[in-house]
Amino acid sequence: MTKRSLHLDPLALPGAFRILAPRFSDARGYFEVAYNRRDLAAAGLSTDFIQDNQSLSRETGTVRGLHYQLPPFQQAKLVRVLTGRILDVMVDARTGSPTYGQHCAIELDAEDGTQVFVPRGFLHGFVTREPDTVVLYKVDNDYAPGHDRSLVWNDPDLNIDWGISAGEAVLSDKDRAAGSWADFASPFSYQD
Repeated sequence: MTKRSLHLDPLALPGAFRILAPRFSDARGYFEVAYNRRDLAAAGLSTDFIQDNQSLSRETGTVRGLHYQLPPFQQAKLVRVLTGRILDVMVDARTGSPTYGQHCAIELDAEDGTQVFVPRGFLHGFVTREPDTVVLYKVDNDYAPGHDRSLVWNDPDLNIDWGISAGEAVLSDKDRAAGSWADFASPFSYQD
């Protein structure tokens, strides 16, 4: 086995990254170190993740998002797909950011193990591209139900191409009742 080398590719929004960890394959399958705090810190991300969350989305077109937590419970996330495929979406909601209100989207699947780092102060969500998709994400702050919020996934002001129509989206009650970008008063700052 050769020496591991974690690779971070910056995304279009400051502080967001695509993360690739090397996989070692043979006839049996593969081995990969999916997370190593020291390797991430050496690559420039010293986030202290405290909890793993996992979701199963049974239907293609399941949308989860756009979610965030109010301070002091805002969360950075490290997201990966264990089974299936998603379009992962993040929106920069940090006032003062040069990309405030802009989004980026990246396909993640179980085949290549690509992960994304979503910084604090971002809205985050995804839509499943395959049935029975399992997503695992690490977070750096506790879940706080009283601070949990959501903006509507297909808000026209954000103009995100999710690859599905509103009629195809499988939504939770929370995401159906989500607020709009126009009414959003961001609690996040680019300087935080």
